Amino acid sequence: MTTEFSGTGDPVRTLELLWGVQERPRRGPRPKLTAEEIVRTAIGLADAEGLDTLSMRRIAERLGVSAMSIYTYVPGKSELIDVMLDRAYGELTPPPDGAGWRAALEHIARGSWALFHRHPWMLQVATGRPPLGPHLVEKYEFELRAVEGLGLTDVEMDSVAALVNGFAESSARVSVHTAEVGRRTGMTDEQWWEAAAPFVAKVVDPERYPLGHRVGTAAGQEYGGAVGPGHAFEFGLARVLDGVEALIASRADPAG
Repeated sequence: MTTEFSGTGDPVRTLELLWGVQERPRRGPRPKLTAEEIVRTAIGLADAEGLDTLSMRRIAERLGVSAMSIYTYVPGKSELIDVMLDRAYGELTPPPDGAGWRAALEHIARGSWALFHRHPWMLQVATGRPPLGPHLVEKYEFELRAVEGLGLTDVEMDSVAALVNGFAESSARVSVHTAEVGRRTGMTDEQWWEAAAPFVAKVVDPERYPLGHRVGTAAGQEYGGAVGPGHAFEFGLARVLDGVEALIASRADPAG
């Protein structure tokens, strides 16, 4: 899969699209489309077919217009991807009112995990230059509210949000890729292990690799495969939150 990068389009045009402030033509026929229709169509195509196949031509075909007409509203694929990301982030919801910091961060992590599974193409976009749209700004705000007033510095608050988001994204990537290899091969993890196990048993000596044999066997039986994405997410999220809790406690205890 090709990796795309957010923030590679024209910055001003991208921000205009993100915030819906681009000027509309004052003359000529009434526009047949809107930028929002194009973005929704692009997201639907990316969900169904992946980001690699997304093009202005494919979007135009779906909308029943010429490819050139799409450029009237969106200057290019780079700008479009930024807007697609921001619109997808708009599906996330803030933690419930009154939730404690741990429940709030758990809500945020689970929301991101689910979002990446709904829109796997998002995992193909490197967001070192994040799409600075309204939904991302709102997302960042409620992430920071989750850890406001706990004694953390501003930089630590930002780092906690980045830690939780990064964990959810990396865990979701393993999960999505695990499911994708099953679709591509037509073979479940259980079937793959059943096929490989007889050969592995012949060449891997349990006495030479006692820990690997014991632990790997237990884990494989638990997961039904080499990895257990759901288990890894649950286990890892708890450990991440434990780490945040230790940080908060150290700020509350001057001796810590």
